[in-house]
Amino acid sequence: MSTTTEHTELTAAQKSRQGVIYGLAAYLCWGFFPVYFKSVKVVPPLEMVSHRIVWSLAFLVLLLTWKGVWPATIEVLKRPKALAVLFVTTILIATNWLVFIYAISVGEVLQSSLGYFINPLVNVLLGFLFLRERLERPQWISLALAFTGVLYLAIQYGNVPWISLLLALSFGLYALIRKVLHVEPLVGLTVETLLLMPFALFYLVQLNQKGTGIFLTHGIALDVLIPMSGIVTAIPLLLFAAAGKKLRLATIGFLQYITPTMHFLLAITLFGETFTHTHLISFLFIWAGLALYSLHAYRSLRA
Repeated sequence: MSTTTEHTELTAAQKSRQGVIYGLAAYLCWGFFPVYFKSVKVVPPLEMVSHRIVWSLAFLVLLLTWKGVWPATIEVLKRPKALAVLFVTTILIATNWLVFIYAISVGEVLQSSLGYFINPLVNVLLGFLFLRERLERPQWISLALAFTGVLYLAIQYGNVPWISLLLALSFGLYALIRKVLHVEPLVGLTVETLLLMPFALFYLVQLNQKGTGIFLTHGIALDVLIPMSGIVTAIPLLLFAAAGKKLRLATIGFLQYITPTMHFLLAITLFGETFTHTHLISFLFIWAGLALYSLHAYRSLRA
């Protein structure tokens, strides 16, 4: 009996370690996204998103074949309601990709990091609004702190940090809808990419006919980096899906701060973006909100 228990605990510990490795790999990949997209910033954001869609689909088709999940994909394609919902998530994830690439191309990685810092709190708010999840006092205070940070930034600079808000809202709504739909991550991502494929391909063909496309016209380095966007997009999503099967939500909740922290550090060190006193105060409010939210989530799960 004791040996069986020890074996079970060992298996659980091994699964947890594997999950942490997968989770760290996923969030580290996403954390280095600004470096990759900075290297292809000569490509206009809409063109880059179109390439990302085309090459992602090519890579996903290979993965579907390797994992043998074509039947599940075809089944989803035969369900009109599921397709309608996935069309909405397709628009949301495409918007998120486009805004993120735009932010990097115009030197606003700091704003993108802000968006992903407030994303967990946006998820809490969306759960309250759409899933009728009850919010406790620490969660309300966390939301108030984050709102104060964003509002302070908007007042000081005279404009709303729309990049941050759009990134947080688009990804938050995407996660909310995908949670309700219950479609396997690889299948869902493939169907979403497939729905975007006609628009992306049409746009790229139009660029090619006009002679304004970047691919195959600006040197071998770009000709290699652009197709890599498919692998860069799909791999962290698959790693994240694998981590999600092995880790508790609390662990994933803490790991998710790796990506915006890396974006933040890259923005103020490698990319030389200006981090002002106003930024500091705004981020401190948001970090305080995240700290309170994380502490409350950890205590609740332990209880």
